[in-house]
Amino acid sequence: MTPSRSDLPRPRRRRRAANRRAPAVTIHDVAARAGVSVATVSRVLNRKEIVREETTNQVLAAAKSLRYIPNVAARALSIRRSQTVGIVLPDVHGEFFSEVIRGIDVAARKDRYHILVSGSHSDVVEMGEVLEAMHGRVDGLVVMAPDVAIDSLREQLPRDLPMVLLNSSDERHPAITIDNYGGARAMMRHLAGLGHKRIAFITGPASNADSRDRLRGYRQSMRGATRLEIAGDFTEHAGHEAVKQILAADPRPTAIFAANDSMAVGALSALHEAGIDVPRQMSVVGFDDIPIARYVNPPLTTIRVEIAELGRRAFAVLVETLAHPKSRVRRETIETTLIVRKSSGRQGETS
Repeated sequence: MTPSRSDLPRPRRRRRAANRRAPAVTIHDVAARAGVSVATVSRVLNRKEIVREETTNQVLAAAKSLRYIPNVAARALSIRRSQTVGIVLPDVHGEFFSEVIRGIDVAARKDRYHILVSGSHSDVVEMGEVLEAMHGRVDGLVVMAPDVAIDSLREQLPRDLPMVLLNSSDERHPAITIDNYGGARAMMRHLAGLGHKRIAFITGPASNADSRDRLRGYRQSMRGATRLEIAGDFTEHAGHEAVKQILAADPRPTAIFAANDSMAVGALSALHEAGIDVPRQMSVVGFDDIPIARYVNPPLTTIRVEIAELGRRAFAVLVETLAHPKSRVRRETIETTLIVRKSSGRQGETS
């Protein structure tokens, strides 16, 4: 028996209203919610001009309540900005680099910038590839390249992209450096004041500008005295291995100055394994004051570098350069501070 048309199941009608997507929120909606003009919303969101704080807060609150998502591509074309900065570091591993990134990130977020981070691994070819990949995606760059020779660095840096250099220098770009030499001299004065005359120094990489300046400060302070320099590479392992040579020296040093805190932490571990009391039998000091320095046992005497401040200042200078591209090229030096903790003392005395 053939079913009649009325017996056939009827296709379900689509519930258009239920499935229809809500229209996208526009800048006009934000302006209406905030009670201001579209031009004012544009000025607030694009930061083209200074707008009264009360009005800015109204606009931002309206945009948030409406979940307004700006058309980033269109905005980038209109203001020729991506609101993104690139960060190129020798490495992204380690507390020092993490603190630099944190400083830049905190400052960038306040100015509603995004960051792109990459490591060059201190390789000039790889740095060139990283810079090429970031070109066109970022408004400017923060580049740390203390291991790259300045002539090679100049060849890689794009001429049409604003940037700030950290711990390296080029006459074309703003640069921020650390007073590594002054910090090393201050640490040597501290050790000398405790009566130490036989002081071993664990160096950083010979190609690194920071390492060379810290070594120069050590050598200047040890003029006329017997020096013991052990090659290192800024890693905990290097500091650990250096202790073997230091303990085998005759006469044995009474203090170890590591060119950074990571190597000092490795040295502390090796001395503990060897049954050497710190600081009664051997003082150990470092450089940088990375966060872990105050929590090792004993807490580490070191030279404090305001690492996050280094990142914050780099971002601030970059923003100024973006706003005033023809302004005078700036040079800044971040001062260092001696931080005395329990890892240094007079030989034979407890701290």
